[in-house]
Amino acid sequence: MRIFVAGGSGAVGRQLLPRLLQVGHEVITITRNERNAHFMKSMGARVLLADVFNQEAVITAMAEVRPDAVIHQLTSLSDMNFSENSRIRKEGTRNLVEAAQTAGVTRFVAQSISWAYEPGDGPATENIPLDLNAPEPRIRMVDAVATLEQAVTALPEYVILRYGMFYGPGTWHERTGQIAEKVLRKEMPATDGISSFIHVEDAANAAVLALGWPSGPVNIVDNEPASAVQWLPVYARALGASEPDYITGMERGERGASNAKARLEYGWEPIFPTWRTGFSRSLASQ
Repeated sequence: MRIFVAGGSGAVGRQLLPRLLQVGHEVITITRNERNAHFMKSMGARVLLADVFNQEAVITAMAEVRPDAVIHQLTSLSDMNFSENSRIRKEGTRNLVEAAQTAGVTRFVAQSISWAYEPGDGPATENIPLDLNAPEPRIRMVDAVATLEQAVTALPEYVILRYGMFYGPGTWHERTGQIAEKVLRKEMPATDGISSFIHVEDAANAAVLALGWPSGPVNIVDNEPASAVQWLPVYARALGASEPDYITGMERGERGASNAKARLEYGWEPIFPTWRTGFSRSLASQ
């Protein structure tokens, strides 16, 4: 297949491109950054220069290559630019979808998140609604996610990958990442809030497999949702940091997510099944 990838230089994209190429797909990527273009070319991808916020440029790029499918992994989270990330989810996704429609693409795979669900008891499954009644500031994030997910449903075939919190190379949780630095400075307390994690290798593997999955959302998370009281001390020890302090309470929607659909219905299995061993394995290789 000819695959058009947006976000090929990000934490997931760097894992995704070689996997797509290894299984025989032709890969075309877009970027507005010359340095990223050089990196992706070195991996074997064809690179087109286009800004995802420039609708005409995206339409032109997509029309030039006429891909069989689009994989949207584009974010602006490496430097925690949340406002631009919301713009990507809304405006960038809309431009990619419209370009795909113009080029006759029928298959679209998009990155979403698994912590935008309504509050409730137990890990969220895909049939739980998004938290559209959330207060500020959470509603801004949920609204952007909902806009992204609604946009991609315009394609005949679409898969929405609701990822857990990323860890591994290129993420906030890598040894030199923003979360790691906060933990090393003992600035991040453990709370009762529950999270689901996913290693970027498992995120990339799921994106490749999603090219053949049925339409709809699917949680891509590891097997063990956990409170920060459980996971943060393990992560701190893997970093060589001090034991974190504990503060009671949790934020709205911190319930984790279930991966039963991906595992039991689609046959996906994470290489890193739990953060308990995944943190130490990942950090040891960095």
